[in-house]
Amino acid sequence: MSLPPTYSAASARAAGFTRGQLRGPRFVRLAHDLVVQLDDAIDEHDRLMLLSTVLPDDAAFSHATAAALLGAPIDPPRRPHVALTPRRVLPQRAELVVHTRRLAEVDVVDLGGLRVTAGPQTFLDLASSLCPADLVAVGDALLRRERVTAASLAERLARGARVRGVVRARACAPLLSPLAMSAPESRMRYWLVTSDLPDPRPQVPVHDRWGAEVVHADLGYEEWKIALEYEGRQHADADQFGRDVDRYSLMAADGWLTLRFAARHVRGPAVVLDRTRRALLSRGWRP
Repeated sequence: MSLPPTYSAASARAAGFTRGQLRGPRFVRLAHDLVVQLDDAIDEHDRLMLLSTVLPDDAAFSHATAAALLGAPIDPPRRPHVALTPRRVLPQRAELVVHTRRLAEVDVVDLGGLRVTAGPQTFLDLASSLCPADLVAVGDALLRRERVTAASLAERLARGARVRGVVRARACAPLLSPLAMSAPESRMRYWLVTSDLPDPRPQVPVHDRWGAEVVHADLGYEEWKIALEYEGRQHADADQFGRDVDRYSLMAADGWLTLRFAARHVRGPAVVLDRTRRALLSRGWRP
């Protein structure tokens, strides 16, 4: 018995496969009437390509699904999100989260054969469900990957007068920076710029006594020589650890105070704001 890579459950049974066989490890039901035979591993992009074969032509993957595909720091949701043009009867599938959207041509991009909401549309769609700090992290990543520009985002938000989440999206848009290298850096910067503390500079250059640029800090205050660094898992690598030792030694030798933060410190703003405030005060800043 043989079958094509994708087929309906009915056609599989017609070919002689029993319900028990179709529940085995070789088969994955992607939708009520779409089954895949897993002779080879299937990744997220391939899974969505297969799912798209049972979707209307106007469907576009959206929200967190689109954000993950565009390179934002979001895990792909278990149930893919799809945007469809409003219609009298909206197709519903248990495997999908379906949204209604009137998308202009500029609001959709082709991503490896998939119809996906463009960066500005995705940013706006997520504004109603993400907190501001996480939304800024998504926007930073989209800017860094050139999925949005300041102009394209402003144009989409100008058309979103009555869209849920547009107020938050408009408030966060001016805070975005393509210089943030990770989501925790973006969250730290958001907490600082929306506090009563001075605004930090992202990727601040650190110079030695002769004026040569020796390193960059994730965030920093040149006036007070204070640097803020997020230490992700990659810093546990032996080579990276050695480079970090050199970097922090060079910074300390030239009078920089470095505040280092790990994942447990950036679950909320309290630790970052408190330690930054104390460091600024120790260096002569006054509110």
